[in-house]
Amino acid sequence: MYKAYNLKNLKQLFFKMSKFNIEKKLFIFLFSSILFIPYSGAYAEIKITVLGDSLVSGYGLVRQDSFPSVLERKLLNNNLKVSVNNAGVSGDTSAGGLARLDWVIQDKPDVLILVLGSNDMLRGINPEFTEKNLSDIIQKAIARDILVLLCGMKSGENMGRAYKEKFDSIFVSLTKKFSIYFYPFFLDGVALNPKYNQEDLMHPNKDGISLIVKKILPIVNNIIKKVESKN
Repeated sequence: MYKAYNLKNLKQLFFKMSKFNIEKKLFIFLFSSILFIPYSGAYAEIKITVLGDSLVSGYGLVRQDSFPSVLERKLLNNNLKVSVNNAGVSGDTSAGGLARLDWVIQDKPDVLILVLGSNDMLRGINPEFTEKNLSDIIQKAIARDILVLLCGMKSGENMGRAYKEKFDSIFVSLTKKFSIYFYPFFLDGVALNPKYNQEDLMHPNKDGISLIVKKILPIVNNIIKKVESKN
């Protein structure tokens, strides 16, 4: 015998069935989300931008042998998910780097490696101006939550003792002003060494770039760990 339902009973039954279906669908949705939506932090690519001059752009070298490209390959070989952007322009000065900074960091890199100052020195630009430009670059990067690795430069002896002392002190001075990472001399072990330079003895050859990357790699790895801890 079929059970008779009045209007009130039918409404209660419909409500219970609807509630069950909603809860069931909600459970399935949440469970699927946990299983199939990846955790973005675990797969996030760390973006590094190298802002500099011909030492960065790869003057006299094929693009794949430039400092940013070799650094990226080394990091990828260490199973790190990174990309290294080459923002080097031959002949660039600290003023030029500052002028194009906003465009360079528009993709919001996690790390900015700063390699500028050598052309300022070669042109005899007042070190105070160079320090001011580098300071502004660092300040803007920090304001956008970008970790900065400042690479120091050294003046040639031919610029005179007074100029050399003033220029060389720029980089240490900036490390005292800002909370940044510091690599004292970008061309350490490479400068003026015929084995590691092109014929002009100013621009590193392929072996010179490899040595620079080898020497700077430990501090870059430390910075990457810092980025990962922030994420």
